[in-house]
Amino acid sequence: MNYLKPILVATILAFTLAACDSKQETRREGALESGADTIEQKADVVRDRGEDRADRIEEQDPGIMESDATDRAAEAVRESSERRADQLEDQADRVRELK
Repeated sequence: MNYLKPILVATILAFTLAACDSKQETRREGALESGADTIEQKADVVRDRGEDRADRIEEQDPGIMESDATDRAAEAVRESSERRADQLEDQADRVRELK
């Protein structure tokens, strides 16, 4: 029975050490997380600016005959900015997957 004790302690120690991240690994993961957060913030800015641009297009519509064209132009800006923001969020997800 005494021979099992060192084996059990060694096994527990091995699992404990394997579960711990080194300081370097922790810093690396923190940097990846920070980078992903920055990319997501850029996505938010792209969305906000796209919405602002679309709103300005709609506000400049004289309201006579160009309403359909104005609506299409504003919607195109919204879709374009949304697509770019989605791409940025996908990029942030890929960065997080590197952790």
